[in-house]
Amino acid sequence: MRTDDNAKFLVIGHRGAAGIRPENTLAAFRKAVSLGVDGVELDVQCVEGELLVFHDDRLERTTDGRGRLEDATFESVRRLDAGAGERVPTLREALAAVPSSVLVNVELKGRGTAVPAARLLRGLRRPIVVSSFDHQRLAVFREHCPRTPVAPLAGEWTAGLPATVQALRAWGVHIAARLATAARVAAVKSWGCRCLVYTVNSAGRARRLRALGVDGVFTDFPDRLSGAC
Repeated sequence: MRTDDNAKFLVIGHRGAAGIRPENTLAAFRKAVSLGVDGVELDVQCVEGELLVFHDDRLERTTDGRGRLEDATFESVRRLDAGAGERVPTLREALAAVPSSVLVNVELKGRGTAVPAARLLRGLRRPIVVSSFDHQRLAVFREHCPRTPVAPLAGEWTAGLPATVQALRAWGVHIAARLATAARVAAVKSWGCRCLVYTVNSAGRARRLRALGVDGVFTDFPDRLSGAC
């Protein structure tokens, strides 16, 4: 799959297949791939200079650990159970687990992730999109890795979004499902960007979004959407 494929409606597994397997684990990514997704999305945080695939600021929700991620060591996080015996993977491990034909959307979740992510992703021969709610972090990534497509995440519709898109030379804009109106989707498309929507867990809603012109969706349940859109 190519990131410049305008005709394809993309079904992207959110944190792999977060509704079916422990989120952001190799099992979740492999499950999503087995269900025929076009891409997988994952979150990265930097711990002792290493990029770990992890969403939260704290350990309790997704692992058997306790406390803040920033207070943990790399090795201590790696020893935790991330669900069903799965471990917290590194970004390198996650990329290796996903076939090179499948898009990987790397969300820069934590501080200090932009530069190491740029170093790792620069020059990879596979479809990659890098996203973040922190648009300044995304700009830093862009400076260090100018050829990798980027997509600002938008949980709110703000007047500054077009300028952000222009400054980043963004490939796409990823918006919350509650923001997805025909006018807003059209606006994103008018900026020369793909419009993807998160998080969509029913085939009916995905089909309605596609009819609005949305280019793809992120889903916790790829089994519900694959082949249905």
